[in-house]
Amino acid sequence: MTHPFLPSILHDRALYRGGRGSEPPYRVPRAFRDWLLDPGSLTRRLIRESGGHFRVQVLRQGFLPAYPEERRELGLEQREWPFVREVALRCHDTPWVFARTLIPGATLQGPARALTHLGTKPLGAVLFNDPRVRRGPISVTRLSGAQLGRSWATEGEIWGRRSCFYLAGLPLLVSEYFLEACPMYAPSVPGDVPEGRE
Repeated sequence: MTHPFLPSILHDRALYRGGRGSEPPYRVPRAFRDWLLDPGSLTRRLIRESGGHFRVQVLRQGFLPAYPEERRELGLEQREWPFVREVALRCHDTPWVFARTLIPGATLQGPARALTHLGTKPLGAVLFNDPRVRRGPISVTRLSGAQLGRSWATEGEIWGRRSCFYLAGLPLLVSEYFLEACPMYAPSVPGDVPEGRE
């Protein structure tokens, strides 16, 4: 499974950047940028958009191998297995976002260790309420929903993003994939089909 991250069209080059296998920035549809490039809490946004009908479904978690691009991002050794947490962020009991978090072993020696015991508490509720947390640049990707390997994932194209967070200076990597039911894909004006959704 590969995620070719795209460069974004950006106002703040310090916040948004591209990665390996990138495509021209115009490929990120304008209609989706407000969601994909939002540096704030996705949890808060989903709660607001769903009128509070939000919950976290834990799909799996534990010490698991990382994908090659994730290892590069975090500087992990080939045999180093980070703590991985995969969840579905469900609104109105429908998955809107699939999220995958990786926490290196070195990071777990610090305050991030508590993140391995979140249960159904959203990660964003912790990260965005901790003054020690800093968010790194955001990278944007698109892929087939089938690549997520979940029965509820669409066969069509979806968009996602990735960024490192630094808790007390120690990194963890968060990837978020916006599923077909997410209102990000809903046209803002009747009859207005976002670029890339024809």
